[in-house]
Amino acid sequence: MPQIHFLDVTNRDGVQTARTGLSKFGKTMVNFYLGRLGVAQSEIGFPFLFHEAPYVRAQIALAEAGAFGDLRLSGWCRGVAADVEKAAGVRAAGTGLAHYNLSISTSDYMIANKFRGRLDRDAIIRETVAAVRAAKAGGARTVGVNAEDGSRTDEGFLTEFALAAKEAGADRVRYCDTIGGETPERIRERFAKLASAVAMPVETHCHNDLGMAVANSVSGALGDLDAGQDAWINTCVNGIGERSGNADLLSTILAFRHGFGLEGRAEFGDPIDLAWARRFALWAGYAFGRPLPYNQVGVGRNAFAHESGIHADGALKDHGNYELYDEATLGPFPGDWHARPGRVVLTGEYGGKAGFRHVMDGLGVEPADEDLAFQLVQLCNAQTGRPLTDDELRLIAAHPRELALLFPGQIA
Repeated sequence: MPQIHFLDVTNRDGVQTARTGLSKFGKTMVNFYLGRLGVAQSEIGFPFLFHEAPYVRAQIALAEAGAFGDLRLSGWCRGVAADVEKAAGVRAAGTGLAHYNLSISTSDYMIANKFRGRLDRDAIIRETVAAVRAAKAGGARTVGVNAEDGSRTDEGFLTEFALAAKEAGADRVRYCDTIGGETPERIRERFAKLASAVAMPVETHCHNDLGMAVANSVSGALGDLDAGQDAWINTCVNGIGERSGNADLLSTILAFRHGFGLEGRAEFGDPIDLAWARRFALWAGYAFGRPLPYNQVGVGRNAFAHESGIHADGALKDHGNYELYDEATLGPFPGDWHARPGRVVLTGEYGGKAGFRHVMDGLGVEPADEDLAFQLVQLCNAQTGRPLTDDELRLIAAHPRELALLFPGQIA
């Protein structure tokens, strides 16, 4: 039976969200939570950029140390061989990223209005083939090619593009609904045709400009399954992303678990554990400075709240009367040390050793290297500009040597 995999792009597309941002330590925590959830792959960022290199090295080291479970780390590059070669040179202890997604615009609209004569269809294929070969030569185990504006790309050229990339060594093609204009029926049909024609998975990448990113992601994945191919779905935590956002990670997982008519169509290819869903979503709202809407799917304050008489009466008798899934499956709400009311001693940028030791003892944590962990608490707090959460403090305590790679030349 074909399988469904989730490839989260919070650390690439999500962090590009206007009027918000995330520190490199925050991006590290995204990978931590994705690993706990059991997501297949995280697109961790842009390894060819100079300011991402220390972060990428830290992620590679943390993955090698087991901090992210079985999560696979992938880099995003333009479909340009020079960018890929530069990214492949970013290594930790001789190890580089093993997975890449390489992106180039494919629609006639963008060829005319973005490239403006600099590239035509033939040049787009030449650039993509060269980039895929560079990634494979640099040691990549899997490579996806991104058809930016795929939803406005002619079907014939999209197939030609995907087949050329496959012949060069690509493993998947990403169909990007870049401007969010897709509809569920259309995207399912296009995915089924393309997946059948190229005999490899077509990956969803849906934006929410019409409020249908999750519906389109589910429908596109069904098109893959119709063609007998595995489905790969791009998501972001809490549905963040450029403009109106991307497909929400939790909503998409829940749709395949509980959506009517989807039973038996496919199976999850990875051990998804939603017991971390609330902690991840609420951490992300805190870290991005974007509080969750009350009606956020699964994790919003009102997701399981009932007031009207008929609903309240039915829910009190049996929550299944008015709830599609059990709220307990989403895990506990975080009760972070820094959020305690009344007298509390914290640890952070300007804290001392006594406060650090007090908090670590209170959390029942013994740092692997106390002096290094203490410095990292100060540096990470300075980077985030907000009190560190319990999960953040625990990661620092467990993996100080790997996290120190985030701060080259700054550790005393």
